[in-house]
Amino acid sequence: MRGEQSVISQTGTDWWRGAVIYQIYPRSFLDTNGDGVGDLPGITAKLDYIADLGVDAIWISPFFTSPMRDFGYDVADFCDVDPLFGTLADFDALIARAHALGLKVIIDQIYSHTSDQHDWFADSREGSDSKKSDWYIWADPAPGGGPPNNWQSFFYGPAWTWDSRRCQYYMHNFLPEQPDLNMWNPDVRAAILETLRFWLDRGVDGLRLDAISHLLHDKQFRNNPPKVCERPRKPADMQSQDFTLGLPEIADFMAEIRDVLDQYDNRFAVGEIGGDDPVSQAVTFADPDTTLQTAYNFSFLFEADLTPALLKKTIMDSLERHPKGWPTQVFSNHDAVRVPTRWGGDDFVPEFARMLNVLLLSLRGSVCLYQGEELGLNQTDVPFEKLVDPEALKNWPRTLGRDGARTPMPWMKSADNAGFSSQEPWLPIDAKHPDLAVSEQAGVSGSTLELTRQVLMRRRDLPALRLGDISFIEADKNCLVFTRGFEGETILCAFNLSDKSATFVHPDGVWNALDDFPSQGQIRDGKLTLPAHGFLLASPQK
Repeated sequence: MRGEQSVISQTGTDWWRGAVIYQIYPRSFLDTNGDGVGDLPGITAKLDYIADLGVDAIWISPFFTSPMRDFGYDVADFCDVDPLFGTLADFDALIARAHALGLKVIIDQIYSHTSDQHDWFADSREGSDSKKSDWYIWADPAPGGGPPNNWQSFFYGPAWTWDSRRCQYYMHNFLPEQPDLNMWNPDVRAAILETLRFWLDRGVDGLRLDAISHLLHDKQFRNNPPKVCERPRKPADMQSQDFTLGLPEIADFMAEIRDVLDQYDNRFAVGEIGGDDPVSQAVTFADPDTTLQTAYNFSFLFEADLTPALLKKTIMDSLERHPKGWPTQVFSNHDAVRVPTRWGGDDFVPEFARMLNVLLLSLRGSVCLYQGEELGLNQTDVPFEKLVDPEALKNWPRTLGRDGARTPMPWMKSADNAGFSSQEPWLPIDAKHPDLAVSEQAGVSGSTLELTRQVLMRRRDLPALRLGDISFIEADKNCLVFTRGFEGETILCAFNLSDKSATFVHPDGVWNALDDFPSQGQIRDGKLTLPAHGFLLASPQK
């Protein structure tokens, strides 16, 4: 495959290929000024910890000026830091320290919408004579009154809100406080590309592009057709998003972004692609030659059950339909239930979380590791009176929203608030998390943290794990077995996804468990045995 003919160093033009990116949710990482909210200096203070993990880059979720109705994804100024998180000087210091440690820095960019407090929207709502009149999506009421069509917001209710100043409806795929930009307008695109250059000029190495599937809308405002949904959580679930999601012309703007990136050295972008069929969009939105280098794989984030069949089917479907593509694999993030809880239940055992980390880091592609995933953190059950997520508050108790995945990072068991802050945090500390804190796992053989660190180091050392092809092997129904191969090097990867031991005939040939790696299975007498939640990484005997 393209780019897999030689080992790519981290400083090469394709440094992102096979890279492991550590996602930081800044509100919950480390608070250094005692206001209960994490900040940029807090990230800088822990960069040594992140570098010691063995990851290649950090991705920082939004820290831009914002009224925080959606906790930073409602941007009021694309080119400044919200005082809650610090200053531009703090960000510059973060970049300098990260680069000194050999870490790349990736930031979120939100181009589908802004805050309703953005100066652009303030101008646009003044009417048809304003300079930015058509920078947002405005429409007259439907005949007889009401919203222009049936489009629904992903945060519940219609995707239209009436503006009494302009006397028209404006569109928003998310909160009413997040009006959608009119990305058909070339002036809007030019302004967005200027914000991109602003951050690239400050030394940012890459972008995670939020919600790119939502960048364009149907110019004719045609109604979305109905969709059968057995258990809808909101009205948007009962529509096929034919006219509001994944329009093919989005690829043209991705190419414009790529043109800007290519004017700088070694910069890249990963796109968040959603919808019922993200692979079809990734083919054009994330073509490593012409548009984005990689797509953020949504396929596992919201699946309720983990099965070998699901993993194999998803990966093979992507390979067959998008052979030029390079995926970015992810099990957890700030929007999804933490994966040990989602796939293992409230009483999952630590062995399950460890196996998941080894599995994630063994898959083909680049990887995003969410803060706390290296500790095996569970999802927090945030009580109603502590909820702050607008999605959770609108649909409680049907879904508990995203707060449970965003609770503060536990650094030190013996410190107040697990070492996150000297004051009460913006979200509560889970009762289980202090026992899983970095202080309790660092240097402890067999802990989730140390195992994850070992896997990350071996991934760096073994080109087959970082860059190799993937081939699946038939195994026990509860086990996933595949090989990773690169330039004559082959690694066998076997995982037991169940809570029962499994024994089955192992692949042809003689295999030995990797040296200095804590594999939990064994190959003997022509059979491979894996304990409950066990795993084995092996190389062929030479």
